[in-house]
Amino acid sequence: MSNTPRRNILELNNVSMNFGGLKAVDSLSFSIKEKEIVGLIGPNGAGKTTIFNCITQFYKNYDGDITLHKNDDSTIDLRDIHVTQVIDQGIARTFQNLELVPDLSVLDNVLVGAHNQYKTGIIKHILRFPAKKEEAQIRKKAIEILEFMGLNAIKDLYAKGQPYGIRKKIEIARTLMSNPQLIILDEPAAGLNDSETDELERLIYKIRDEFNTAIVLIEHDMGFVMNICERVCAINFGKFIAMDTPKKIQAHPEVQEAYLGKDD
Repeated sequence: MSNTPRRNILELNNVSMNFGGLKAVDSLSFSIKEKEIVGLIGPNGAGKTTIFNCITQFYKNYDGDITLHKNDDSTIDLRDIHVTQVIDQGIARTFQNLELVPDLSVLDNVLVGAHNQYKTGIIKHILRFPAKKEEAQIRKKAIEILEFMGLNAIKDLYAKGQPYGIRKKIEIARTLMSNPQLIILDEPAAGLNDSETDELERLIYKIRDEFNTAIVLIEHDMGFVMNICERVCAINFGKFIAMDTPKKIQAHPEVQEAYLGKDD
């Protein structure tokens, strides 16, 4: 990694989200730098997935601001765009529950991630002239990503027949099709064995370096988080506790209290 200071690409400023009388996120502020791997941690119910849903505009009625600084130096208030346009701005995500289409091949599931890249209009697609060239280019890109992920040998097999760890990799591969500036991973190591978790750790580093993307993740496997993340943001009851290096977060008394409880 270069020693050149990295700019912020995502900034949350005093973000709050209420569900009825419940404040799920409470005046939360933090930032993500370019090509940074950041962990978002907190006990169950701390508001972590709610934050992801605000960033990706699944939730619109939050207070505060979420700003994306793009690679072309433009700045976007994410509230100004529709949820379906977030991927066009360079933000891709995975979910706690796998969102694959089981009766499609591995390759076709990855191709789904390129839906925002088709430039040919519907009439030209019907006539097929430029569409064939465009589809060939996108298919070539998908195969290259599957090779990068070590999945090319199974590209023509159904997604539903694959082991859980492989299906997780397919979903991550799909995010790469959208040329993301930021990838949001929701519990990527959940359900993986130790070997698969170690492989995922190496893969995330490779993705960061090869695709020049920042990665922010929610994960309950603290060993995984502390090994892989450059910074960790800890929250509890939707409130910011601290954001620092893994070592300092582990030693932070409020973080320890949130996870372990307060001694009497």
